[in-house]
Amino acid sequence: MRLIWKQMLSFMAVMVVLVAIMAISFISVTNRTMYQHTFNELNQYADSLIQDNEILIDRKNNQIVGFEEQAIDSKSRLLSRQNVNFAVYDGSGHRRYDNSRGFAPGISKSDWKQLRQGKSLKKQLAYPDPEVLQQKQHNLEAPQLTVLIKPYFFNKKLVAVVSIGTFVSTMKQQYQTIFQNLLLAFLLAIIVALIFSLLLARSMTKRIDQMDLATKSIAKGDYDVHLPSKGSKDELDNLSDNFNIMAASLRSSQEDIRREEERRKQFLANAAHEMRTPLTTINGLLEGLIYDAIPQEERRHSLELMQKDTKRLIRLVNDNLSYERLRTNQIKMNRETFDAGPSLKNVKDQLGSLAKEKGDQLTIDVPHPLRVFADQDHFVQIMFNIIQNAIQFTDKGTIKISGRRLPNGAEFKVEDTGIGMTKNQISKIFERFYKADRSRMSTKYGESGIGMSLVKKLVELHHGTINVQSRPHHGSTFTVFFPDRGHDHDKKEN
Repeated sequence: MRLIWKQMLSFMAVMVVLVAIMAISFISVTNRTMYQHTFNELNQYADSLIQDNEILIDRKNNQIVGFEEQAIDSKSRLLSRQNVNFAVYDGSGHRRYDNSRGFAPGISKSDWKQLRQGKSLKKQLAYPDPEVLQQKQHNLEAPQLTVLIKPYFFNKKLVAVVSIGTFVSTMKQQYQTIFQNLLLAFLLAIIVALIFSLLLARSMTKRIDQMDLATKSIAKGDYDVHLPSKGSKDELDNLSDNFNIMAASLRSSQEDIRREEERRKQFLANAAHEMRTPLTTINGLLEGLIYDAIPQEERRHSLELMQKDTKRLIRLVNDNLSYERLRTNQIKMNRETFDAGPSLKNVKDQLGSLAKEKGDQLTIDVPHPLRVFADQDHFVQIMFNIIQNAIQFTDKGTIKISGRRLPNGAEFKVEDTGIGMTKNQISKIFERFYKADRSRMSTKYGESGIGMSLVKKLVELHHGTINVQSRPHHGSTFTVFFPDRGHDHDKKEN
């Protein structure tokens, strides 16, 4: 069964039960009210018989001595036309007047006892007249009566009792009319409830259908779906908002996956390019050696070239392994406070021969001592890569290495007078396999382009910062900040 029908049945069931309870309550109240109204009317009729002097009472003896025949007969005919019958008894229990045509009930001893105590009796009964009983024996329905028996006193002495009643059928006619009107109203309420439940169920299922279509779109890979919110802040609105958040998250994740896939393809292309050059060189030299195509005096040089390119491949593999370990947080940091001066001097000595080949001059300007809180091996690796990068892009220039203490850490700068970089190149300098020169087919300015991405990752693991300032043909300046212990998150603004 579809949800809309289930909701309609639920709404209808609630409405039907509610209307039924109201109808039953109304019928019950109406029934009691009708009987009470009937008894009130009978009471007024009985009082009028006594108070209008139609019954003649001897005030000395407190007894009924007669009736005003014309007046009481006129009232009797009037009441008969209204299906009201009555009988009048004196204080001794003798029936003195009777227009009930046999429909006035008898008064038992217990009834007389209560009447003498001043109590009025209300009864609903089938009149046990012999003729009526004979009618019942012939399977005829005995008439139902609503009867009031009321005593009247004078000088605290019972002088008269009026037994007055009307047929229940008269009440039933009025009751049936009310019931028919109520039934019509009930049917009308059911129709209105049916229409209302259809509209309400449709408004809810329409929103659920929208969610169903949106879910199918998500399943097909379309994450640009958005569910409208009516602003009512009900459960369906909350579900729509959460669905939109989920769709946005999936869309963002899909974009991240697409970017990662593009990076993966770019990485494979770059790695293949970086490996192709040395492998091609090594393969060409090996073929020349195998087929004696290289003169004897050039063989040693060829072997040196193969060794150089082999080392280059090893560095490429090691750099990639280091980068992956950094990216996946597999490298353990052993940070401690030490003097950076000796470490920087060692880096200068290691790169001295490379700087000499390029015609560069290396200088160091750091105070003694210069305390820095870092992993010493990784500190050396960071500074080595930055200085090596400066040498590679500087010909016959100067590379200045400086350092100073700041309130929350230590700052180091590597300034060169090399070729510099554009803003676009600066934004990509820390990307994997990126080189600042436009010709990626040339290795004039370095090898794999992984070194600076390693530097970026290592600085981040130190909770530090690295910034670059550069202009084309005016050199570059790399600034690295290492925070002290306890100031890991107080990164310096550069």
